[in-house]
Amino acid sequence: MLTYILFVVGFYILIKGADLLVDGSSSIAKRFNISNIVIGLTIVAFGTSAPEFIVNIFASAKGNTEIAIGNILGSNIANILLILGIASIIYPISAKKNTVLKEIPFSLLAALLVTITANDILIDGNPISVITRIDGLVFLGFFIIFLYYTFSITKSDEDINETPVKELSYFKAIAYILLGFTGLVLGGNWIVEGAVKIAESFNISQSLIGLTIVAVGTSLPELATSAVAAYKKQTDIAIGNVVGSNIFNVFWILGVSSIIRPLPVNTDSNVDVLVNILASLILFFAMYVGKKHVLERWQGVLLVLLYLGYITFLIFTR
Repeated sequence: MLTYILFVVGFYILIKGADLLVDGSSSIAKRFNISNIVIGLTIVAFGTSAPEFIVNIFASAKGNTEIAIGNILGSNIANILLILGIASIIYPISAKKNTVLKEIPFSLLAALLVTITANDILIDGNPISVITRIDGLVFLGFFIIFLYYTFSITKSDEDINETPVKELSYFKAIAYILLGFTGLVLGGNWIVEGAVKIAESFNISQSLIGLTIVAVGTSLPELATSAVAAYKKQTDIAIGNVVGSNIFNVFWILGVSSIIRPLPVNTDSNVDVLVNILASLILFFAMYVGKKHVLERWQGVLLVLLYLGYITFLIFTR
C-alpha cells in the first residue's frame, strides 16, 4: 500500500520539483542578464521535460526499459492527441509559420528515427531490436542541431515570445533549486518503483503502465502550460510547448537513456511507434485542413477521441 501511495505522491513531488527548479534557475540566470527568450528556450524547456527525463534515468538505470520507452512514446502521443486536443477545445490554436514548416516536421523526423532505431529485427534481421548507445549519440547529435535552430530564431521577433521570469533573492533561488532537484529525484524514484509494483500486482506489462499512467503523469506540466496558454489566447505558446517537448523527449531524453543502458524494444511496441508517427502526421496535415495553420475546436475533439480510442486499444491488447 505504501508503494502505491508513494507512486501517486511521486507525481506531485516530481512536477512541483520541476517547477521549483525552473523558477530558481531562471531567477539566477536573469541576475546574470541572460535574456528571457534564452531562458525560455533552455531552462524552461528543460524544466518542462524534467519529469520524463528523471523517470527515464531511473528506469534505464534499474533496467526497466519498457517503462523508459513507454514513457517517451506515451508522452509524445499524449502531447499531441490529448494535450493539444484539450488546448484547442479551450481556444482554437493558431500556429506560427516556423512551427508548421520547421518544428512540426522536426518532431516528425524524431518519430521516424525512433521507428528506424527500434526495428533492428525488421531492418537488419537481428534476433532482437535495441536502441543502442550509438543510436543515443545520434539522437543527441540531432538535439544539438535543434538547440542551434532554437537559438538562431532568437534573432527574430517574429516567431518567439518572451518568457516571464520570477526574480528571487539568491538565497531563495538556491533553495528552490535544491528543493526542486530533491523533489525530482524522490518523485522519479517513487514513480518507477510504483510502476513496476503495479505491473507485477495486476499481471500487466510495464510497457502499458509506461504508455498510460506514467506518460500522462509526466506530461502534466505540458498539459498545464498549454491549457493555460490556450485560455489566455497565447496559442503559439500552447503548440510550441508541445512540439518542443516531443523533440526534447526523443533526442535528449531517449538519447541519454539509451546511453546509460541500451534499450531493448519489443515488437509489440511497433504499434506505439506507428501511432507516434501518425499523431505527428495528423498534426501536420491539420494545419492545412479548414483554417490554414489553425487547429480548430472540432479537430481538438477528434484528437481527444483518437487518444481515448488508442488507450482503449492498449487496455484490451496489452
